[in-house]
Amino acid sequence: MTNLLIVGPPGAGKGTQAVRIAERYGIPAISTGDIFRANIKDQTTLGKKVSEILDRGELVPDSLTNDLIADRLHQEDAREGYLLDGYPRTTGQVEFLDGVNTERGQQIDAVVRLVADKEEVVRRLRKRAEEQGRSDDNAETIRHRLDVYERETAPLIELFASRGLIVEVDGLGEIDEVTERVLTALAERGLK
Repeated sequence: MTNLLIVGPPGAGKGTQAVRIAERYGIPAISTGDIFRANIKDQTTLGKKVSEILDRGELVPDSLTNDLIADRLHQEDAREGYLLDGYPRTTGQVEFLDGVNTERGQQIDAVVRLVADKEEVVRRLRKRAEEQGRSDDNAETIRHRLDVYERETAPLIELFASRGLIVEVDGLGEIDEVTERVLTALAERGLK
């Protein structure tokens, strides 16, 4: 049983690495961003609310996100563990996840922190916007999202560090190289 989180600024490669890490550990990679984008694409009520929020470059409120995560973690494929990408993003969400884990008799085993240069992140996100036509990746919104990340999400790193959970990895380089760095760092923590 392995429960992991992956954190880092938007554009640091979390989604790509999350899928690879989850495959290695045989657990689902659960991305709040993917859940939100699917709802936006399907024009659900939630999708319309989320679209408006993301277009402003803001974070989705904890109440909406918490409900989605609680539901997802109680599904069969997450029984033996999970890798969360994009959650938690606030201390309130950490507290909520702690409660869900307590109910499950589990805990977070490690938090993979991908570190990436801000200018490289901006370049990656602008390229992604061109390739995918994502409305939440225009230049102004990118800078706003990075500011929001620094202000609201980065403090979680201190919280997880105080619990001894942070596994810091350089997120720049070839995808395979970054994956190998992550897996090596997790193995050094005893997660094989």
